Amino acid sequence: MYRIPRIDCNVACPASLEEAFARTVRETVACNNWPADFPYAPQVGFRIFHTGADLLLRFDIAERCTAARTLDDNGPVWTDSCAEFFFRPEGSDSYYNFECNCIGTLLVGHRRDRTQAEHAPAEVLRTVRRRATYPHAPLPETEGDNRWTLTLAIPAAALFRDRIAGWDGVQGAMNLYKCGDDLSCPHYLSWRPAGRTACARFPPPRVLRTGIFRTEKTINVR
Repeated sequence: MYRIPRIDCNVACPASLEEAFARTVRETVACNNWPADFPYAPQVGFRIFHTGADLLLRFDIAERCTAARTLDDNGPVWTDSCAEFFFRPEGSDSYYNFECNCIGTLLVGHRRDRTQAEHAPAEVLRTVRRRATYPHAPLPETEGDNRWTLTLAIPAAALFRDRIAGWDGVQGAMNLYKCGDDLSCPHYLSWRPAGRTACARFPPPRVLRTGIFRTEKTINVR
């Protein structure tokens, strides 16, 4: 069972947030489920914790090709340099996908499978705070040693089809992705194996069972 710690910090203070992330364990998104079709694999790490009110997730990425063309929320961010978080609350047959490109454009969906999806309304999207290395402006594709960071603060209310007051005690299943459909170096990496028969765009719900989410003890950060 994968455990996500509670760390109380000032989410609005960069120094406090950095100290909180430093107390977490760095994980890697390194499963290349389709190496024959998509051999390129960028270097992707993430750190995660919660404050009770918010789930904090930071991706650290080094990749050869980086681009962002999608400026509007709930647009096709997966075609850009994109990091993704999938979560299914315990007991649910549906899951959420939080997808964000390298300039902070966000897509939030609630879905039963790859074809049946409901996108979050604008008022929900506004509650998810984002901080990206690149400014929110069109980013033409650049090749080289590109390194960028993306931080998301996801309130429990962003799970807009479930009544979850906070992250304390929440259980469920998760996976994380890194993709870039329209890059010169397309790729589809996951934290836990997605299965060779899965679609590269979306993991089937059963794949999410490989990452179990449970909140635990509190750590205080000034």
